[in-house]
Amino acid sequence: MCAAPTQGQAIPAGVDVEKETVITGRVLAGDGQPVGGAFVRLLDRSGEFTAEVVASGTGDFRFFAAPGDWTVRALSPSGNGTAAIRPEANGIHNVDVTVGAA
Repeated sequence: MCAAPTQGQAIPAGVDVEKETVITGRVLAGDGQPVGGAFVRLLDRSGEFTAEVVASGTGDFRFFAAPGDWTVRALSPSGNGTAAIRPEANGIHNVDVTVGAA
């Protein structure tokens, strides 16, 4: 069993989004329905693995990162998907990942 933490939508109390870069979003199927339980990976600009979480039952995920170029990859029984995001400053940055047939 993977030790990746399960995610939720709410930002934890005490997190100052003016000082943190938060990448958040949802894993979605092609029809727009949420995909819960997907493994969601954060890759740096060179494609190296940085972190992994398990999407919540509603497909939500969250990473604390730094400004820069990132790739979010979701792996699920419904298929896999990838999305790029480039936060340029601190704050909350949203990106959804659509998964399809593997």
